[in-house]
Amino acid sequence: MKHQPFEILLNRKPRDAMRRISMFGMAAAQAVFLSLGTAIATGQAEESAIDDQGAQVLTRGPVHEAFAGIVSYNPEPGVIVEKAPPDTIEELPPEVRPEGDNITWIPGYWGWDDERSDYLWISGTWRALPPGRQWTTGYWATSGEGYQWTSGYWADSSIQETTYLPRPPVTVEAGPNVAAPSRDYGWTPGNWMWQQERYAWRPGYWAQGRSDWDWIPAHYVWTPRGYVFVDGYWDYSFDRRGVLYAPVYFQSGYYSRPGYYYSPVIAIGLVALMDHLFLRPNYHHYYYGDYYDRRYRDSGYYSPYAYQSSRHGYDPVYSYQRWTHRQDQDWDRRYQESYDYRRDHESARPPRTWADQQRLITDSPEVTRNRLMMAAPLEELAKREDSPMRLQPVPNNEKEKLARLGREVRKTRDQRRSLEADGVNITTGKTEREIMPTKVRLPKSPIVGKAPDKLASKEAPPKRQQAPAAVEPKTRKPERQPDADKPRPEPRRQQEPRASERKVEQPKTERREAAPLEKKEQPPPSRREAEPQTKKQQAEPTRGAERPQRESRPEQQPEAREPERRTQPQPRQPERTAPVRPAENAKPQSGSKQTRESSKPPASGKSDSKKKDAEQAAE
Repeated sequence: MKHQPFEILLNRKPRDAMRRISMFGMAAAQAVFLSLGTAIATGQAEESAIDDQGAQVLTRGPVHEAFAGIVSYNPEPGVIVEKAPPDTIEELPPEVRPEGDNITWIPGYWGWDDERSDYLWISGTWRALPPGRQWTTGYWATSGEGYQWTSGYWADSSIQETTYLPRPPVTVEAGPNVAAPSRDYGWTPGNWMWQQERYAWRPGYWAQGRSDWDWIPAHYVWTPRGYVFVDGYWDYSFDRRGVLYAPVYFQSGYYSRPGYYYSPVIAIGLVALMDHLFLRPNYHHYYYGDYYDRRYRDSGYYSPYAYQSSRHGYDPVYSYQRWTHRQDQDWDRRYQESYDYRRDHESARPPRTWADQQRLITDSPEVTRNRLMMAAPLEELAKREDSPMRLQPVPNNEKEKLARLGREVRKTRDQRRSLEADGVNITTGKTEREIMPTKVRLPKSPIVGKAPDKLASKEAPPKRQQAPAAVEPKTRKPERQPDADKPRPEPRRQQEPRASERKVEQPKTERREAAPLEKKEQPPPSRREAEPQTKKQQAEPTRGAERPQRESRPEQQPEAREPERRTQPQPRQPERTAPVRPAENAKPQSGSKQTRESSKPPASGKSDSKKKDAEQAAE
């Protein structure tokens, strides 16, 4: 006989289910799971009943966004799929909850599984609410290409309006540029700030860490209407945030039966989860479990150390772990080696489903002593030595409040989707940079954390980190940062004409010097005395040796460029059309007939012929 686990008992009609809950109680629920393990161990059943009933509990998958959200330096639009999401499942909170006044139930939602090409249910979570924050629920909405996911986020509960901003520039965060004051300090990355109708860069800084608290740095969240700025805040450390339940894959039509509802029971061990944690920024989710195969890296899965070192974003979970082990210099190396070992050894990877884990426990009892055991019933996890959790039953009056809470969450989700869709119509035809900031009053979230001053001392967060007051170094121009390749050449283009003008002026001075040389060479051919001819013959070979290097170029360049110079403005023409002016300069010697004959045109022809004869004689 197969024993049905506790979640199957809850998947009945409400009246029948509640009757069975009151009969069995939590002790009976534990006995159900123990009997299930006994049945598997004796070979009476190879798979858990939940798998046989059309719902498969997974020990790997996405982490609920409200439990842990991704901090990306360059946020991108949500994933788009062709298949429409199913209707929301009627989900009831479990019968037990962690102790604490600041803990509430946050319902689950549908997530896309690209390996199955289908949706899976990301179960709800018991969450210790971050002080002073309110949960803005994510949603699926139609887009031009299919159905697109818009992420949820923890907004500041004191802000009444949501501001939608243009897309921020590409981050210039490059990590620390100065040494930490001590090992007690951790690096907080910089971010862009919208100030005076433009973006300005606020640099990163060192801040002192705090035990039991994660600092979530300032970041942006993409929405169809624009980008929402989420300022930095303190959140509980991962092991103090509450209870994370396993996601479930439902067969088609199983959840749509009349009177069906779902209540999660199998919880994920947070210690094991942190050992097998991944980030997938293009899907805006953390993932846990077996994603070690190399093909997952090609699909956008990053280990925490790879995500942070590759400048994709900031991982508060990994940063807190490093800070906690700050006195252990080898911790980071061992952490990376453990991921690499599981990547190369399939046997070291955790099971992927609850049924696989049950079989693994049966085949290898020692597995319970290591961290391959990912999931267990909540009551069993609470009994572990490494668990700081204490449980208490959920009273009936709180059950009614939680039921109303679920309906209010769906209502505010639909209102947010409608308001942000209206913004898409307003910004149609504009780029993300051209969108002007707009403020919209979103409905008040029913999930609101208490203000820090309203909490007990053990639950109150540390003082808020103080970011540097100075923003945007003067050398940076944030508005041009995204298109840095285009504006940078502009100053060079402005300098190039100036350099070219300088180069043009130098040839002009050389040509002006070459013109007098031609004028000085004209008189010698006109002399008929033998002595000048002999002097010319002696000088001619040297000139012949120099002219191929110096004079050959001036002779060709002026002949080729003289027509262009004659087309220049007329004031320059008189300088070139007055070659006879040297006769005026020679007025003191104007009495000689040789100078008069050299100034006449016929004389120039005779001098040329004599010049040729002299050159032949020289040869």
